[in-house]
Amino acid sequence: MTTTTVTPYRAALTPLSDIVATVTDWAAPSPCEGWSALDVLDHILTTQRALLTERGLTLPPAADLAADPVAAWAAHAATVAGLLDDPAIAGIAYDGHFGPTTLGETVERFYVFDMLVHRWDLARAAGSDTSFTDAELDRIDESAQSFGPVLYMEGICRPAVPAASDADRQTRVLATLGRRA
Repeated sequence: MTTTTVTPYRAALTPLSDIVATVTDWAAPSPCEGWSALDVLDHILTTQRALLTERGLTLPPAADLAADPVAAWAAHAATVAGLLDDPAIAGIAYDGHFGPTTLGETVERFYVFDMLVHRWDLARAAGSDTSFTDAELDRIDESAQSFGPVLYMEGICRPAVPAASDADRQTRVLATLGRRA
């Protein structure tokens, strides 16, 4: 799994970066309670940086996100994707929240999930929408189910909300994450 970590990361990165490029009001509220669009992007960037630096990797200083969110995100994303190209980095082992794991497995299991879900949050903050592919919905749904009750801990996802019985799959999956599509 670790030798291909960059593939799902890049697959999630491209549409997320496309949405980041469309945001014009970074102070706009997002579906994440109390967070602006800039807060969402900052969360993605800082949590990924923390994962990498806590595993002993040295990163260049983060660009000023508030000054130019699109450029800061592009620089960060290129750095992370470049690091994940190296199977030795993806294979760094450590004890994670769910037990022994590798950096690559954590990126695939959680951080790609985080990028996908927050892509929708950023699109909503920008006043638009984004559609997930079936494969993306599979990844979001499988990840959410694998987290169990941890998914609903403070700061992760709000409790599930109801979705209409005839709602499309994306609406149902987002509802399990406390989001109303």
